[in-house]
Amino acid sequence: MPTPTLLVLDAEPLPRLGRLTGHARIEHTDAAGLAARLPRADVLLVWDFTSRAVRDAWPGEGPRPRWVHTASAGVDHLMCPELAASDTVVTNARGIFDQPIAEYVAALVLAMAKDLPRTLELQRERTWRHRESHKIAGTRAVVVGSGPIGRAIAHTLGALGITTALVGRAARSGVHGPEDLDRLLARADWVIAAAPLTDETHGMFDARRFGLMQPSARFVNIGRGQLVVEDALAEALAKRWIAGAALDVFEAEPLPSDSSLWQAPDLIVSPHMSGDTIGWRDELGAQFVELYERWATGEPLKNVVDKQRGYVPGH
Repeated sequence: MPTPTLLVLDAEPLPRLGRLTGHARIEHTDAAGLAARLPRADVLLVWDFTSRAVRDAWPGEGPRPRWVHTASAGVDHLMCPELAASDTVVTNARGIFDQPIAEYVAALVLAMAKDLPRTLELQRERTWRHRESHKIAGTRAVVVGSGPIGRAIAHTLGALGITTALVGRAARSGVHGPEDLDRLLARADWVIAAAPLTDETHGMFDARRFGLMQPSARFVNIGRGQLVVEDALAEALAKRWIAGAALDVFEAEPLPSDSSLWQAPDLIVSPHMSGDTIGWRDELGAQFVELYERWATGEPLKNVVDKQRGYVPGH
């Protein structure tokens, strides 16, 4: 049996794939060369998970890889109708980012409740100004997205004494369905967006939804930037419909320097870093190697994405 060809859509630093020596013919490409190389690949590793090159290259002529793995939780950057309709198996990096993102959300909640951004500003100004902060134990959170990341967030917030409701695609034990979301938003102190990007979730946090929230509520998005209508959020903050927000993901990344979000009141902006802890790339590489070894021996793959839904089902 010929050695399978593994094509890597590169990003720096490159993944450590030494364990696959002799088990795969490893080729590398950038976005410009992807279309020409796809027909010769048995497996595609989308290491550059910020690239949309797969969406552009996949509809071309010739054979396509039997398996595509993306080193990310989301798959919207690579999914196109032709890939969704194909027999190609798609897997993601489920499990790598769950706890780091949950910790990041907890940090944002604490920072906003304890007014840490203002404390740092006052320190830089050498200004001593006593204030009172909010107690978070006993508050309520809604986490929109009931997958592993959403569940990790709920667990971590629960350890801080926050009562948390999970909202998923459909109601089930311990998870509310979409029909409950508006009611839960109206009572929440914290609203966390952790849903995958699908047709149903695109733009779900709009002016109407921000209008439902309490004036004391705070909003956090660590899911996908397109979950939020950014102009509506900026208006909600400017008009004090909500007390504050934190965004780690954006519709356009990097966030343009002329975006109104940079100056939005009571908004924390971070550069899509909530899941990126020291050593995270090595973990992503090791996860792929383990999956490849399963694939090469005919074992069932883990983290298989439902290509119609856009995420790993059953959780």
